[in-house]
Amino acid sequence: MEKTVTLKDGTDVVIRPMLREDFERSFAFFQTLPPDDRTFLRTDVTRRDRVERRTNDISSGIKKGIIALSGDDIVADGVLELEGHEWKEHVGEIRLFVARSHQRKGLGLLMARELYGIAASVRVDEIVVKMMRPQTAARRIFRHLGFHEEIVLPDYVKDLTGTKQDLIVMRCALEELWKEMENYLADSDWQRAR
Repeated sequence: MEKTVTLKDGTDVVIRPMLREDFERSFAFFQTLPPDDRTFLRTDVTRRDRVERRTNDISSGIKKGIIALSGDDIVADGVLELEGHEWKEHVGEIRLFVARSHQRKGLGLLMARELYGIAASVRVDEIVVKMMRPQTAARRIFRHLGFHEEIVLPDYVKDLTGTKQDLIVMRCALEELWKEMENYLADSDWQRAR
């Protein structure tokens, strides 16, 4: 699955599966994220070994990863993490990162749509996202896509500065996500202009 998509501003990017050979590109992408964007990430992506482990998990199929490329550079990275345990095998978790240069152009929504397609193909019927309380923009986006806050765990995690933060778990049925996404695309000026 490789496709060229046109963003709201007319920029073309290629969305495709992440490959083992993309490790150096992936590491470079994460290095370009500003420190305040990295603060709330689950792992320290400035560490080469952490990004390598993530790449290996994607190569082995434990995680399903996609990237968006502008030229040779990764400008967005998305992963569907599969629970893999019998009683939670129907649940997947989405993680999505978009470079600041490509935010507010519809790329996050297009990447999410591809991840939803992957989730459906591996028979996931429920998606969760986990974030820290200060990530208000991310919560707003996911609410718009039909996610609901299920649980808040006060002071449960630490951000990369070592500050304790509340962990918020949001969830949505895949069927509901598709409906909300199609409604969003149908109502947008961007869709009418394509």
